[in-house]
Amino acid sequence: MTAITTLEALRTLYGPARERSVKKEQPRLDAHCSRFIGLSPLLVLSSAGADGALDASPRGGEPGFVKVLDAQTLLIPDAPGNNRLDSLENIVHTGQAGLLFLVPGVDETLRINGRAALSTAQTDLALCADARRVPKLVIRVTVQAAYLHCAKALMRSALWDPARHVARSVMPSMGEMLKDQIGGDIACETQAEMLERYRQTL
Repeated sequence: MTAITTLEALRTLYGPARERSVKKEQPRLDAHCSRFIGLSPLLVLSSAGADGALDASPRGGEPGFVKVLDAQTLLIPDAPGNNRLDSLENIVHTGQAGLLFLVPGVDETLRINGRAALSTAQTDLALCADARRVPKLVIRVTVQAAYLHCAKALMRSALWDPARHVARSVMPSMGEMLKDQIGGDIACETQAEMLERYRQTL
């Protein structure tokens, strides 16, 4: 393998960043970013631990589940999961997070980078409560950079095109895949059984 190990070598493959691409990174949320977040039912939360180990985790909810308090502050409710707490432990260690927001049918995405903290303040929890629950904690993100990505990646993937959607049956059920990965005597749930179990704690 021929590896690129310097920034100078990397830049020989690419031209300079376009001026517009540099200037469109904002230090705070404007009306467009706030609107995008309000429409988004899904984000990917990226974080790094003290040892540099990386994690990316999906977070979902009804559009608007992430609350915009002001131009610098977001609240992300933590919903029930697998209790590994990879992202939350990373935030405790480094106090940083990256977010990528998606809106179904929209090919642009919104990236937010900033400082992150885990809040159990009653005011934050109340703001993020929904019909199902009050969250145990909220990820409070202080925005340092907001960046609207162009549509190219989602256009290439045709992510929202129903004609390109893959039938769930092309893959084994999650239960079958887990049995192959973990082995042992774990129960091999059907996909329908697993989805029903998920629905109990959505």
